[in-house]
Amino acid sequence: MAVSLAELAKMVGGATLGDGGLAITGAATLANARPGEITFVTSVDKAHRLGHTAASAVVVPRDMTPGNFPAIQVDDVAAAFSLIVCHFRPPRAVRRTGVSPQALLSPSARLGDDVEIHPGATIGDDVVIGAGSTIHAGARVMAGCKLGEKVTIFPNAVLYENTIVGPRSTIHAGAVLGGFGFGYTLVDARHQLSAQLGHVEIGADVEIGAGTTIDRGTYGPTVVGEGTKIDNLVMIAHNCRLGRHNLICSQVGIAGSTTTGDYVTMAGQVGVRDHVHIGDRAVLGAQAGVPNDVSDDAFVFGSPARPIREQKVIYAAIARLPDMRHELKALRAAVARLEAESGKSGRNAAA
Repeated sequence: MAVSLAELAKMVGGATLGDGGLAITGAATLANARPGEITFVTSVDKAHRLGHTAASAVVVPRDMTPGNFPAIQVDDVAAAFSLIVCHFRPPRAVRRTGVSPQALLSPSARLGDDVEIHPGATIGDDVVIGAGSTIHAGARVMAGCKLGEKVTIFPNAVLYENTIVGPRSTIHAGAVLGGFGFGYTLVDARHQLSAQLGHVEIGADVEIGAGTTIDRGTYGPTVVGEGTKIDNLVMIAHNCRLGRHNLICSQVGIAGSTTTGDYVTMAGQVGVRDHVHIGDRAVLGAQAGVPNDVSDDAFVFGSPARPIREQKVIYAAIARLPDMRHELKALRAAVARLEAESGKSGRNAAA
């Protein structure tokens, strides 16, 4: 249903530029917007992209005036555009239905108020689930797990026994928490699994992406601190202790007994060896291979990971290697010529 540009501006607390009566029929990104739809630009340096969109209007920051393009100026472009998208594509209404008869629920499990458990979910012995939590179809919450209030476990996630999940945390589909750690001892020429007596503890307001695995500790817990956000397909090994509000991007692998401080960022495909510590607010660039401790506030990348300035010098030198090889061959040829001429002169003088 069409709505005027001025009405959208009022909805998001913005100011209208241009024709406030312009009818807007939808919202989309710059590349995908069609005539009649509104799009967004997050900063002045991206204004040139408006020349390549079919959108009829745009949401922009307060300090930006996009020429003659009809616009809504706002303080927070992302938040405003999210509201507009939800207006045109409202989230699907969710009706809570309680515990499904098709769920497998142990008689010893304890459920808080307004807990919802979908068909095919399995809840083991002595599990505690806090009020307002949701367990989706096919999820398995094994014996002794404790979930705080308003926890969401998406389909086919698995929580091994004694896993603890803090309030308002979200575990996405296919994640596995509390699987055995990868630890073996060679006994009589055979690999014997080491002790797997620990568990996993997830803090409050943590989000764990689809397909991510977090191994249990050997004797105690593997810990993910409050507010940490973990992307899809991340591997966190046994005995790790991640700090608060970390950001761990896709395909990161963290080996056993590694610890991190608070507000650490690991970009995609970072690999961290075992028994190292990553300091507060450190940033590990994409595909960094981290063999040693990283200090507070450091920004490292490359493999092995080094401080960004040092790594840039190395990369610049590597980029010059083909030219340097040609220069070296030329120098060798020149030296050979000089040696030949010197030898000839010496023979002439002797004669």
